[in-house]
Amino acid sequence: MEPNKYSFNILRKDFLSGLIVFLIALPLCLGIAQASHAPLFAGIIAGVIGGVVVGFFSGSNISVSGPAAGLIGVIATAITDLSTFEIFLCAVMVSGACQILFGYLKAGSIANYIPSSVLEGMLAGIGVIIIINQLPDAVGYAKNNAAVMVDAEDGVLLNTINLAMHHIQEGALAISLIGLLFMVAWKNIPSKKLNIIPAGILVVLGGVLLNEVFILFVPRLALDSAHLVNLPIAASFTDFFKQISFPDFSGLASLKVWETGLMIALVASTESLLCIEATDKLDPLKRYTPTDRELKAQGIGNLVSGLLGGLPISSVIMRSSANINAGAQTKHSTILHGLLLLVCAATIPSWLNLIPKAAIAAILIYTGYRLFKKSVFKHMWEGGYEQFVPYMATMAGVVALGLFKGVAIGIAISVYYTLRQNIKLSYYYKRSTYEDGDLIKLTLAQQISFLNKASIKETLDRLPENSNVIIDASNTEYIDFDVLDIIREFGTTGAKEKGISISLTGFKEVYKLPTAAAEREIVAAFLHKEDVPTRSQGSPGNLLNQLRKGMYKPSPKQ
Repeated sequence: MEPNKYSFNILRKDFLSGLIVFLIALPLCLGIAQASHAPLFAGIIAGVIGGVVVGFFSGSNISVSGPAAGLIGVIATAITDLSTFEIFLCAVMVSGACQILFGYLKAGSIANYIPSSVLEGMLAGIGVIIIINQLPDAVGYAKNNAAVMVDAEDGVLLNTINLAMHHIQEGALAISLIGLLFMVAWKNIPSKKLNIIPAGILVVLGGVLLNEVFILFVPRLALDSAHLVNLPIAASFTDFFKQISFPDFSGLASLKVWETGLMIALVASTESLLCIEATDKLDPLKRYTPTDRELKAQGIGNLVSGLLGGLPISSVIMRSSANINAGAQTKHSTILHGLLLLVCAATIPSWLNLIPKAAIAAILIYTGYRLFKKSVFKHMWEGGYEQFVPYMATMAGVVALGLFKGVAIGIAISVYYTLRQNIKLSYYYKRSTYEDGDLIKLTLAQQISFLNKASIKETLDRLPENSNVIIDASNTEYIDFDVLDIIREFGTTGAKEKGISISLTGFKEVYKLPTAAAEREIVAAFLHKEDVPTRSQGSPGNLLNQLRKGMYKPSPKQ
C-alpha cells in the first residue's frame, strides 16, 4: 500500500504544481510575444512546446521551458531584419538544429565551470528582479508590455518602481497584498491536511472572487481588462488553429536566417544551462540534470516550435523556481502545464481572462523573496571575501545590467581570486637554522604557470648572500618555459654572484637544468656538525613577504 500512496502523493503534487505554473506562464507567454512584436498566439505555441516536447525529452525533473524574456531583443530585431515572421520561423528551426549539434558535441559541460558563489548570486539577483518587475502588476500599473524582463539585456531600470508607485490602483493593490500575506501565512499553518493545497491556487481563486465582489459592491476598486489576463478568444476550434503561422521555407536560402539562428541558439543555450544549474541547486532532492541531453531537448523544442509557428524556447528560472516552490516532484508537472496552456487557451479563454494580474504578481513576488535566501547570504559571508565578493557582484550585476553581464562579472571576479590564490601558492618554503648557518628549501607547487613568474623571480633575487638553497620540483607536474629560464639563469649566474650554494632536485631531465651541488651534500654539510636544526619555519609562499620586509636574515656563523 505504501508505494501506491507515495505514487499518488507525487501525482497530486505534480498536478497542482503544473496548474500553478500554467497560471504563471499564461500571461508571460502573451507578454513576451507582445514585447517581441510577434503574434500573441506564437507565445502560447512556444509555451505548449516548451512544456510538452522539451519536458518529455529533458532529463530535468523540475525545470520549465518556454518563451524567455532574455530573447525579446533578439527576436524583435530578427523579425524586423528578416521582413516577415514566417521567414523568422526558419531561423528558430535553425537554432534548434544548432542546439542539437551542441548537445552531440558535449557543449553542456561548460555549465560545470560556473562557481557556486556566482550561481547563488545569480539566483539572488533574479529574485530581486522578479520582485521589482512584478510591482507594476501588484499595484495596478498597466504596462504596455506585460513581459517580465528577468533576462533583459538592459537589466532593471529604477523608473520601474517610480512609475509603479505613481500609478497605484487600489483594487489591484488590495488583491496582491492579501494574496502575499496569505502565502506567507499558509506556509506557517501547522495542519498538514491544509498544506496539501498549494497557496498559489487559492490566491488566484481568491483574486478572481475579490474582483467580482469589487464589481458588484465597490465599482471604483474593480479591475478592468488592462489589469486582467488577456488571452485571445477564437470563435471556434477552426479559428483557434487558424492562428498558427507556418515557416516560409524559402528563408533557409538566406545567410541572414542562418546567422540569426546561430545567435538564438547561443543565447538560448547559455540561458538554459544557467537555469539548469540554478534549478538543480534549488531541487530539494538534489538531482542532477545531464546538460548535453538538455541541449538536445531544447534543440528539439525549438525545431518543433519554429515548425508550428512558435517563438524560440529556453529553460526559464522564474517558472522553474515557481514549479519547485509549488512542490513539483517530476517532469509531469512541466508537461501538464504545457497541456493546460493548449487545452484551456482553446476551450475556456473567457474564464482565464477573469484572473487578476495582481494575484499572479503576488505568487511571483513570494517566489522572488524565496530565491534571495538569508542563509545563503550568511554562508557566503562566512566563506570569506573570495566567496562573498563574487556573490554580491553577481547579484548586483544581474539586477543592474542583466543576466549575462552579471554572471560574466561574477565569473571574472572568481577567476581573479583563483589566479591570485594560485600565485600565492606557487611554492612552499622551509627555513632551518643550524649552528653553521641557514638552509632554505623551496618546494614548488604541482603546477607552475607564467602567472607565478614574477613571484618566483623576485624571491630568487632577494635570497640573502652566502645562503644555502634547495629548489625541489619532485611534486611538480608542469613548469612554464619562462619560469625554467629564470631558474636556469639564477643557477648559472645569479647564485654564483651572491655566493649562494644551490641544489636543484626533482626536476625532469628534459628541462636540462644545471645542479650546483647535490641536496644530500648541502644537508650533510650541516648535519655532520649538528644532528638537528635549532629552529625551523615553514609557510606557503611567505618567504617573499619576509624578504621584501627585510625580516629574513640568516643566523651568523659561529
